[in-house]
Amino acid sequence: MSTRENRLKDTGIRLSEATAGDFFALLKPRVMALAVFTAFVGLMAAPGAMNPVIAVIAIGAIAIGAGAAGALNMWYDADIDALMSRTSKRPVPSGRVTPGEALGFGLVLSALSVMTLGVLVGWLAASLLAFTIFFYVVIYTMWLKRSTPQNIVIGGAAGALPPMIGWAAATGAIGVESLILFLIIFLWTPPHFWALALFKVGDYAAAGIPMMPNVAGQASTRKQIFAYSLLLAPIGVLPWVFGFASGFYGIVSAALGAGFIWHAWKVLVVPDKEMKPAKALFAFSIFYLFAIFAILLADTIAMRAFTSTGG
Repeated sequence: MSTRENRLKDTGIRLSEATAGDFFALLKPRVMALAVFTAFVGLMAAPGAMNPVIAVIAIGAIAIGAGAAGALNMWYDADIDALMSRTSKRPVPSGRVTPGEALGFGLVLSALSVMTLGVLVGWLAASLLAFTIFFYVVIYTMWLKRSTPQNIVIGGAAGALPPMIGWAAATGAIGVESLILFLIIFLWTPPHFWALALFKVGDYAAAGIPMMPNVAGQASTRKQIFAYSLLLAPIGVLPWVFGFASGFYGIVSAALGAGFIWHAWKVLVVPDKEMKPAKALFAFSIFYLFAIFAILLADTIAMRAFTSTGG
């Protein structure tokens, strides 16, 4: 150990052992990628043209804000993350990043993302981003997650807001179209996470998190998964019904919704100990959300190209 390290140790100052990869992991890159993708679709689906440079800035700020929320979530949840196999190797519970480092990192990125979006793009979008970070960290992480089995239902609003932020960045307003995109993600969230909770019920029990299977039981959770799937399927078709997607989108989204219901039905009718249908629904739910938004994005680009050629 060097003389400098000895002096720092004597004063109680810790040299950070975190790598750039550890701080990147704090951003929850998979969750961040989903937020960025849905925000980008919301931005692209909005009417009118947006300066490409401003669009890139908007998406970048939304990405930073989503990552900031993830870092603050990991800071606060380090105690329960350490108890679950799925999360025990995250940077904070594993000791690679200190809680103070995660907190400071998240706060700085939060302020940077909101101010950048507000000053360079628009304050409505920035306000929605600030609310999203607040809702995810304070309302969901600090309150709902540990207090109610409805944590995912209410807390899902945070994950559903990015397409509205993208829409607001492009238009300076909140349209009914962006509310529909919000609803798709909002109704998708409970069956997606409850499917995971069915086969990770032991993890959540060890951490003391009141997920639906732990509180209401597997039979009730399976019924609620199916009920939400019945709600989600027609909502997924609404972009076509409201005229901001083509008939092709309508057909494909209806087929995807039927597939979601079929997987949820399989979860509903199997015995409690059988987890293959829950795992299959969890995997399909990820595909469903990506496919819905990817098809809407491709549909938007195709319709604009068709219109610009005078077709």
